[in-house]
Amino acid sequence: MNDSLALHQNLAQHYRLTHPLTVQLVSFTPSLCSFQAERTPRSERKRQDSFGMFDGYDSCSEESTSSSSSEDSEDEVPSIPASLFLEMFMCCLCSPATCEMCGMVGVRDAFYSKTKRFCSVSCSRSYSSNSKKASIMARLQVTMICPIIFLVPVECFDWGRYICSNNLVGAPVSCFKHVPMGTCWGDLAEGVRVEVLNSDTNLSTKVYWIAGIVKLAGFKALLRYEGFDNDTSRDFWCNLCVPEIHPVGWCASSGKPLVPPKSIQNKYSNWKAFLVKRLTGAKTLPPDFAAKVHENMQFPFKKLMRVEVVDKTHLCRTRVALVEQVIGGRLRLVYEESSDDFWCHMYSPLIHAIGWSRSIGHRFKRSDVSKKIDGQMDAPALLFAKVKDVDQSGEWFKDGMKLEAIDPLNLSAICVATVRKVLADGFLMIAIDGSEAADGSDWFCYHSTSPSIFPAGFCGINNIELTPPRGYTKLPFKWFDYLRETSSIAAPVKLFNKDVPNHGFRQGMKLEAVDLMDPRLVCVATVTRIVHRLLRIHFDGWEDEYDQWVDCQSPDLYPVGWCQLTGYQLQPPAAQSEINLNITFVLAFDCYMSDSLFVLFSPLALGYQGNLGGLWLFLLNDNQLIVVTLSQRIYMILR
Repeated sequence: MNDSLALHQNLAQHYRLTHPLTVQLVSFTPSLCSFQAERTPRSERKRQDSFGMFDGYDSCSEESTSSSSSEDSEDEVPSIPASLFLEMFMCCLCSPATCEMCGMVGVRDAFYSKTKRFCSVSCSRSYSSNSKKASIMARLQVTMICPIIFLVPVECFDWGRYICSNNLVGAPVSCFKHVPMGTCWGDLAEGVRVEVLNSDTNLSTKVYWIAGIVKLAGFKALLRYEGFDNDTSRDFWCNLCVPEIHPVGWCASSGKPLVPPKSIQNKYSNWKAFLVKRLTGAKTLPPDFAAKVHENMQFPFKKLMRVEVVDKTHLCRTRVALVEQVIGGRLRLVYEESSDDFWCHMYSPLIHAIGWSRSIGHRFKRSDVSKKIDGQMDAPALLFAKVKDVDQSGEWFKDGMKLEAIDPLNLSAICVATVRKVLADGFLMIAIDGSEAADGSDWFCYHSTSPSIFPAGFCGINNIELTPPRGYTKLPFKWFDYLRETSSIAAPVKLFNKDVPNHGFRQGMKLEAVDLMDPRLVCVATVTRIVHRLLRIHFDGWEDEYDQWVDCQSPDLYPVGWCQLTGYQLQPPAAQSEINLNITFVLAFDCYMSDSLFVLFSPLALGYQGNLGGLWLFLLNDNQLIVVTLSQRIYMILR
């Protein structure tokens, strides 16, 4: 290691003399265990919730009781000898007096929570709701002085290898009614035959052969050419909805040649007789399968359509946004009068037709835009997900009633909550007890039939940990005592949605799921628990604290292969060891960019390499921290 550092210093000295982009070793101090991004007062620090909201807004009225002189200090970070790099880096990672959310340093005894992991109530509450990227930033806790260099091809996650190497099971497409082919997948199963390109041939032209489905995982199938019997050497994974997959008989009708693989071409003398015998009574794809796939890949939302969507800065209200992009039914919305965007599915309960807020009495941020630009139009109401009609004339929810609800700021928790306002058409404004803002700006809207709210006692009956109100000390929490102490009543059980569809999910099934803490991301995930219609979703490679409770019919769940089919970026599992120390030196002279490579723009750098689940972190000259999702590898290059 010392030889490598000496080599780096010699090279660095050489380039200081010969190139204007000089090289510096990283400088940092163990008392400043956070990225040196733009410093802001604690009261102005940004906060994110499970919908990517609350940027710049803190819903907790309670201020931090801890302080740190290092947080507001503008002193220059002292330089550390290069030989101590690893030792100091590990000290930073393990510092027990550093807030795991914001990186603030303080006295351990003044920190919040039993484990003393956070400097304030706000950081404790925001920790799980903050995006995985922010968590990585807080955990790496390294000061970097740069510009950054990097040259890495964008890699795709290999579902087939992942499933086979771990003997995993993917959730069937029929579990996801909102995805392409979700309602017309039929009885596709193991044993179904298809015609595919023959890759085991020396011929220069395209030829085809028949293959059978050996294993099915979502849209993806493990195929084996006919004639290989139990030989797995030529098995391959393929997405059944791509144009290269055809029903048996397609070659005959299209005039395409069927040629046996060269590995077994001498196995049978009469391949025609073999196929007739093997395929008699076998199942294949419907003749119109490809046409149905194409039809299902058409989505009604178009660019520049106007919708009402929950406000990122205030969860309690909606505002107008424009559809900027549509990928597989997922919408990238850009708020009017803003460059901020928001990702959600077109069937998400968070978006509505223009005029919805006024019709039910929901808070709404009015826009100063006086007229629409060319091409804009209000999205038709029929495009939005419909909610069940309810009768509010009889016994109904009332302000102040208690219940249990999934916390939208921490989707791994079901919390004690209160109905704060009853709206029209069955909608309710809900607040989490013990942590709501005095002005109600962190109330959130659920429909009365929402699978995210439950009657008091639901968690106890189903052996789920119920999160009590912040600061409530009479533990274990008991609903009877709490209702008496707060002089409140529980919402009647009969008012809640008790429908449990035959969803088909099983514990351990793999799928692709939106990380609702950062809804741009779709990640490799696992169903780890099922409670009626409620699914516990675990993001592979991440700690359990990032798990999320999601309804079985959520539009934010997708089958294996959905990202490949729609062209959406899939986030691979994080490494089992989140930080894999491997100091490397990167020497580069050329600056270029291609379709699969990203730019290099510095001659020499000391780099830290680790597998962090498809995230890039780097600093620009102005010390602004940039996080870019690129591939499964991460290089933090230190100039």
